[in-house]
Amino acid sequence: MSQPDIQLIRGFKDILPGETELWQLIERTAIGLFEDFGYREIRIPIMEKTELFARSIGEDTDIVEKEMYTFADRKGDQLTLRPEATASICRSYIQHKMYAQDPVRKFYTIGPMFRRERPQKGRYRQFYQIDAEIFGVAAPYADVELILLLRTLFERLNVTDTTAHVNSLGCPACRPRFKQALSALLAEAASALCSDCLRRKDRNPLRVMDCKVPGCREAMKGAPAIIDYLCDACSSHFSTVTDMLTRLGVPYHVDKQLVRGLDYYTRTAFEIQTGALGAQSAVAGGGRYDGLVGSLGGPEVPAIGFAIGFDRLAEIVALNTPAGVRPPDLYIAALGEPARKLAFEWSTALGLNGIGTAMDYGDKSLKAQMKQANRAGVGRVLIVGESELESGTVVLRNMAAKTQRDIPIAAVVDTLIETFTKKEHSIG
Repeated sequence: MSQPDIQLIRGFKDILPGETELWQLIERTAIGLFEDFGYREIRIPIMEKTELFARSIGEDTDIVEKEMYTFADRKGDQLTLRPEATASICRSYIQHKMYAQDPVRKFYTIGPMFRRERPQKGRYRQFYQIDAEIFGVAAPYADVELILLLRTLFERLNVTDTTAHVNSLGCPACRPRFKQALSALLAEAASALCSDCLRRKDRNPLRVMDCKVPGCREAMKGAPAIIDYLCDACSSHFSTVTDMLTRLGVPYHVDKQLVRGLDYYTRTAFEIQTGALGAQSAVAGGGRYDGLVGSLGGPEVPAIGFAIGFDRLAEIVALNTPAGVRPPDLYIAALGEPARKLAFEWSTALGLNGIGTAMDYGDKSLKAQMKQANRAGVGRVLIVGESELESGTVVLRNMAAKTQRDIPIAAVVDTLIETFTKKEHSIG
């Protein structure tokens, strides 16, 4: 068979039936957990002014420098497809003055993001994230709540091989001494750094710690740890985070080399790492960004959030929960046009009552329709043809038990609703 003339853009993917059911399961599980903890859904545009991401993420980051999908519209304004959700949620929080009545807000959002990076398994140029954010809470309990939510979500999805990696990135009060020590190391290691890190080491030395180039990672092995330079307030904050994680039974590892790839992070940073796909790797991460709302023109409101890589999480969940299309509850095999019209009426009535049906709208034989029902994995088949119309009864066949019974035509819909309701109750 020849290939279609137009195919997917490199780095993008279709999520097909069979896989979408798994995604819906993850979404339902996440939404139920978030709403139990008081989070409310926010839906943000997939496109924003480029300035929003340049100011929030940081102009020296790989995302802004290399990965954003940015273009000028017809009026010449620079627009960008969102590479992450936090900046957009902050913009919405400020623009709609959601802080006016009560600055404390909890949000979640689920949707696509866009980054032009090298496509690979589990990493796409259009990828999906599950985000949760808390605004207006400076206390470390918000940090612990988010880590607990991540841990609980993964447990409910049967992803058990997880560990929370936590660190503190300090605040403007305690970073200068750390940057001074880091800059001294970078000066000595300059010959081993990539061109991007050579440029960044003076402007934003913390960025070098997040570089993925092997030579830079090797050079940074002896780098000072920011957690060793914390001021008293940051140290106390982080101590409460680790203490409460212990009290709640959440396993964690203090990872002194953990930094986040965006400029807006302060204090607590965390990742959830898993070995489910082989090598230990992050499937979710986040942290505090107490200065971001103020830097974008809003009031000085503390905030914290996380993002889950949906595509990668779906791969992990699929290891224990295979994807599959849910078969219809009932197949209606109709023979002849009069029977087909009646079957279509029944099918729509049953669908409106939550009973999934399938039928053939053409002139397939009964044998062909039964094969179709078998391929779909349907448990029951309703058969109606000329002889059934004459007798006033139709045949309901149980495909697994290989039994059947007659149903009066006048009572088909009511009988089937009762049958499938009893089936659901017996399963539950």
